Amino acid sequence: MYHEHPLRILRYSVKNIWLLIFPLLRGVSVLHFKAEDWYIWLKGAWFDILILCLIILFGFIRWNFSTISIDEGELVYRAGIILRIYTSIPVSSISVVTAERKFYLVPFSGVNLSFDTRAGIFKTTDMTILVTEKISDEIMKSIPCAKMKKSTEEVHKAGAFSVLLFSVFFSSGFSGVVYIAAFFFKGGDIAHDIISVSLSRITETTEKFTEKIEFIQKIPTAAVAVGIVFLSAWLLSFIVNILRYSRFHIDSDGEYFHVVCGILNRRNYNIKSEHINYSDLRQNLIMKIFGAVTVNISCAGYGAGSQYLPVLLPIKLEKNLGKSLEQLGIFGGVKNEFRPKLSSVWNYTWQPVIFGLSLIPAYRISVHFLPALKNLIFFLVIMLAIPSVWLTVIRITALCTSGISIYDDKIILRCSKWTSFHTVVAERKNIVKFEIKQTVFQKYTNKNCRVSVWLCGETKARYTVRALKMSDVQNIAKLTDF
Repeated sequence: MYHEHPLRILRYSVKNIWLLIFPLLRGVSVLHFKAEDWYIWLKGAWFDILILCLIILFGFIRWNFSTISIDEGELVYRAGIILRIYTSIPVSSISVVTAERKFYLVPFSGVNLSFDTRAGIFKTTDMTILVTEKISDEIMKSIPCAKMKKSTEEVHKAGAFSVLLFSVFFSSGFSGVVYIAAFFFKGGDIAHDIISVSLSRITETTEKFTEKIEFIQKIPTAAVAVGIVFLSAWLLSFIVNILRYSRFHIDSDGEYFHVVCGILNRRNYNIKSEHINYSDLRQNLIMKIFGAVTVNISCAGYGAGSQYLPVLLPIKLEKNLGKSLEQLGIFGGVKNEFRPKLSSVWNYTWQPVIFGLSLIPAYRISVHFLPALKNLIFFLVIMLAIPSVWLTVIRITALCTSGISIYDDKIILRCSKWTSFHTVVAERKNIVKFEIKQTVFQKYTNKNCRVSVWLCGETKARYTVRALKMSDVQNIAKLTDF
């Protein structure tokens, strides 16, 4: 039986912080700063010290009654004094154990241990405790983990360049931030020129707008400042990702993964491979061109917080995903067995194409009614056309690469979501819903349909492949027992 780290006494003490109202009320008497008032306050300081001691004593008692133990294959956490609360997790049901050594806990030898199972929703952690490193090591001895001697050879110590590229591509929308920053840098100058010219015509007949002109002079500076803020936000996110995923290392013996990463906050994950719902090879268009992928997994407790990504391999060339990585749920070289025909290009691209074409009449109408703002409107149209063209290229690439394959007892889905490409590998037993949608036009013409596959997990996981033949979809449904 173990106790939590003594630092927990402070946390339990905080719950009785309301007792400080008594020293606070007593301190009101010295607000006039008279010498006799200070003397009286110092003379009664023993009362304040007593209150503080009581707060810490309550925290100590709660800490003393909070214990952790592993009894008969179950991890048990006991808390409470009068009302006792028992939380029990079978060791065999633990999906992920996370040991995090935060930089400010290092001097105190503190470790945050988190235990997650497949139960629960909304990525909630089932149990979190703060213990010393010694107790952490004792608890981990009772929990199965990856055996280093049997570890797969090709699993991965990510190099500095791999982590650097990963941080570039996955730091709060790299291309989006650059786009917004460019908008403000250039848009600020255009807005300044247009508004300055308009006001200069007015000031030819009156000087009432002098103050407004001075205000307009500040527009480019403000626009540039906003652009710098966005770039600075991305840079901060980039630095944080470098700190989170540097010194990335993974070992596996087929049954368990052991993942280690981080600089300031060093995190160790022990992942049960049987509890992995699916693996997701993610790419953006630039990564697609160069054949690079980042491998994510869906498993309760891994990447549970919004600030962490469930990364198994930061950046790796797709051609280097060999047979030895298949036990990790990572497959390379498997061709699409069922795929959309190239004649279905309109089914993939109609949304960005229609939006892009609609910009032409919108521009002409706007210029007709607002001729003085022609330059600004033209700039806005160009800035809106860029993502339309970019998304069209992405959709065409998705048409050429999307599809579904059945490989042994697994299903492999290739599709796109907005600007990212996904290659999802899941066991057939993890499919929870198989949805087919077909428009009236498709039913009586090309016999195509849209297939959405829902996979089990703590959050919504739906992957959609468009414009597949209905006959192919029926074959897929039979092969997956739907």
